[in-house]
Amino acid sequence: MSELHRRAAALLSEAGYGDEEPIVAGIHRRGAPPVLVARGAASGGEPMSATTVVYAASLSKQMTAACAALLVQDGALDMESSLSRWLPGSPGWADDVRIRHLVHHTAGLPLDAEIDGRLDAADRTTAGVVRALTRFPALERRPGTGHVYSNAGYVCLAAVVERASGLPLPGFARDRLFTPLGMAATRYWPGPGPTPEGAAPLVRPRPAPLSLGDGGVWTTLDDLLRWSQALNADELGISPLMQTPGRLDDGTPIDYAWGMGVRSHAGHIVYRHGGGWTGLRAMQARIPGLDVSVAFIAIRDDTDRRVPLLDALLDAAIRTS
Repeated sequence: MSELHRRAAALLSEAGYGDEEPIVAGIHRRGAPPVLVARGAASGGEPMSATTVVYAASLSKQMTAACAALLVQDGALDMESSLSRWLPGSPGWADDVRIRHLVHHTAGLPLDAEIDGRLDAADRTTAGVVRALTRFPALERRPGTGHVYSNAGYVCLAAVVERASGLPLPGFARDRLFTPLGMAATRYWPGPGPTPEGAAPLVRPRPAPLSLGDGGVWTTLDDLLRWSQALNADELGISPLMQTPGRLDDGTPIDYAWGMGVRSHAGHIVYRHGGGWTGLRAMQARIPGLDVSVAFIAIRDDTDRRVPLLDALLDAAIRTS
């Protein structure tokens, strides 16, 4: 066992994760094999591991953004085009929402709780969320004037990707992201069942939502570290674009790029995102300048220990890089 492995295991304990709590964490550094630590068992009783298929929640957003970035690179999607162009029949306010507004959470869409209140019988599918949005006759905030995190914005972005590519999002992502990068265990899952075959289910009574774009990806820790490695190395040719922070329409910069927050840690630029749902906590971060990546996923977890653990794992990775 390496010193970094021992340190990572100790950090899980210091964060309060006991030996029986299901969590898997990993650190990747340039030129070295990944360091992996797993504890506990998934809902079916199988030991948690780096190959356990789990729900990625909002970590999916960077993959949705990558699909959009590939279409921009292809010349098939204009970031200045309106949402109404890609979603025929949308309300008049969609004329003022640009695709870049969706990417950077500046579209001024209704709050997620307000949209959930208009879903048909908790129909949290892509079609259900889009239908709920059409029930708002106007926006309370003008697009481009503020940064408010929006799951619905990324559901709309996923629908735009499908229109612009002419393909369902799961197929487009498989062909352009997951297969080229060797992420064989990763997929967008639209249902109808609550989980893909062989995946670790979330705790009842709240299975993962079936909307795509804001979430929808099921993956493994191995694949998440592979994803981070690919973005650090710009294997898809879109990392500079994806790492560009957004701006409000008046030019004010924001600390959110394409599906990932932009932060600093120990003097390094960090791109990171969290994910959460009932019974799930996840974090992923990477430092391209050091080719360092960190990720962890915990199930049957409703606590808020993510950020301190992430920072500690980053510190450990930086010291040994």
